[in-house]
Amino acid sequence: MTEPTLPGGRPFVVRDVADPWEMRALEDVQVRAWGYADREVLPATMFRIGAKTGAVVLAAYPAEDANLPFGLAYGFAALGDGRLWHHSHLLAVTPEWRGSGAAVALKLAQRERVLAQGLTRMTWTFDPLVARNARLNLGKLGARAVSYHPDWYALGPSRETAFPADRLMIEWELTGPHTQRPVPAPEGEPALEAEGEGPGRPHLDLTGTTLLAEVPIHADLLPETARLAWRYALRDVLGTYLGRGYAVTDLARQGKRAYYVLTR
Repeated sequence: MTEPTLPGGRPFVVRDVADPWEMRALEDVQVRAWGYADREVLPATMFRIGAKTGAVVLAAYPAEDANLPFGLAYGFAALGDGRLWHHSHLLAVTPEWRGSGAAVALKLAQRERVLAQGLTRMTWTFDPLVARNARLNLGKLGARAVSYHPDWYALGPSRETAFPADRLMIEWELTGPHTQRPVPAPEGEPALEAEGEGPGRPHLDLTGTTLLAEVPIHADLLPETARLAWRYALRDVLGTYLGRGYAVTDLARQGKRAYYVLTR
């Protein structure tokens, strides 16, 4: 099944992948998107068995070349606490296609497949230090982050030396209409704000209906000491308030600054 590009930009198509040889090309997408080492790449064999047992395997291709994927989405049915839903494990778009609308198109195609299976909820994780992913998940898709998970992955040989791979868990209710929200201005009580390159002191005793937690727009360009400070500050703030019944519902912007919006 083929789906056309969103209006504007370079044309591409999104389609289901069932052929095992085409699945091998999805290994290369992961390397190009994230610079993964071999042991970190989800292998084509997993895509193959997943596609045969109810998983969703999608890829995005340039309209002019149906054999060279530049994006993928992969997810599977999950079960917990007596509930069945879809967990999206991978969404990857190579750097030259970011901003093309492909990520949204892949997620909407995945949503369509999941609804056709009779499931109405999708979850996935993302790194709270990657602001561009926050805009996609919260603003463009209208999902929300409901829980914070320190050290979700082990992305290094040693716990003591690896950069902590914390993640936010996203929930996306699939039955409502999809509407992309404009970027809001930051309005609420500040729980975390920048001081220079790093974060200021977290405020963990707020009770307002709407709170703000600043996040650097380009954390990957910061020195590692500053990145680590942001990691622990966001862990404190987001972990604390999500544990108290707040959810992260949007990413606000003001000039060159970005803020998570936490709603009680």
